Amino acid sequence: MRILFVAFSESIHTARWVRQVADQGWDLHLFASIDQGWVHPELRNITVHHSFYGRIGRHAKAVRAKGVFLLSSMAAWVVRRTVQKSWPAYRTWQLVRLIRRLRPDIVHSMEFQHAGYLTLEAKRRLDRGFPTWVATNWGSDIYLFGRLDSHKERIRQILAQCDYYACECQRDVSLARELGLRGQVLPVLPNTGGFDLDAVSALRAPGPTSQRRVIALKGYQHWAGRALFALRALERCAELLSAYTIVIHSANSDVTLAAELFTDRTGVPTLVLPLGTPHDEILSYHGKARVSIGLSISDAISTSFLEALVMGSFPIQSDTSCASEWVEDGRTAFLVPPEDPEIVESAIRRALTDDGLVDQAASANWELAQQRLDSRSIGPRVVEMYRGILNGRLRAG
Repeated sequence: MRILFVAFSESIHTARWVRQVADQGWDLHLFASIDQGWVHPELRNITVHHSFYGRIGRHAKAVRAKGVFLLSSMAAWVVRRTVQKSWPAYRTWQLVRLIRRLRPDIVHSMEFQHAGYLTLEAKRRLDRGFPTWVATNWGSDIYLFGRLDSHKERIRQILAQCDYYACECQRDVSLARELGLRGQVLPVLPNTGGFDLDAVSALRAPGPTSQRRVIALKGYQHWAGRALFALRALERCAELLSAYTIVIHSANSDVTLAAELFTDRTGVPTLVLPLGTPHDEILSYHGKARVSIGLSISDAISTSFLEALVMGSFPIQSDTSCASEWVEDGRTAFLVPPEDPEIVESAIRRALTDDGLVDQAASANWELAQQRLDSRSIGPRVVEMYRGILNGRLRAG
């Protein structure tokens, strides 16, 4: 089987999905939907197609790179920028040419706003000669962008043109159908695959969750992320935090500055993990955390939420995700408005003062993880999914 993925080549989400099929002996290819010349170090057994790229160091043995190689990564960047300005559609042309040459059995676009739009343009140019198309919805691709006039029509076109649709929320299945989905719905699975539960359990701190003295915070503050609202909520209950450390991952400069001011005002220590911190280290902090907080105005299941769930930390997650499909609000997690510090504060206070709540939730969420997040069960389902698509005998999700 030959699969051509169109996706972010530098994304850990891409790498985690691909690794589920990387040992099948299939001919796997990845067309970088954002042309940056980077690859994620966890990618393996795959050919990555760039335009111009420089040295990729330790990644070189894990992937086969295609494109125009330049000795300097800076020179490759300059050439890419020059081409982008003079020929904005050059990546569409390259994708069309690659599909004609490879003749893949399946084209799988992962994410809509870059990979999906790019694949849609390629299909228009190839017309009837296009392979079977699987379109995966990431994060806010439909839930948020499907409501924006500048994106709605292209999203409708993707859903009308793809042969199969994949997502990680039943919520998004309904939204896709409302937006005109014609293709078959694939099984609803986390977009990053499952977890090696034996490995991650070794990263969990011994003892009950109620004995932990860390609060983990996802540091996204941008068009969707609302970490600053979480910091404000934490400041409102600072008198409960004297024994705690706030650990912030994935933070930008605004959140890093706010964390320093938070510590100055409250005396509560904060640790901002550097960007690029290894995934196992981030997991280990969830495994030391009593509470893990993630707020955004739009999301799908949220990987950090699943990480908290498997690591025994009590999740406080924005209700704009589809976490409600996994947990019971008020019993195994708190689902809160992302921009209401008062309600988030109340949730934090309850999670910090009710030992029975967090310990019971950790036990229930671990059982859930064993049922729905074990990579040993999700991986084979993904393999069979592709085989079913190839053979035309896949059942609807």
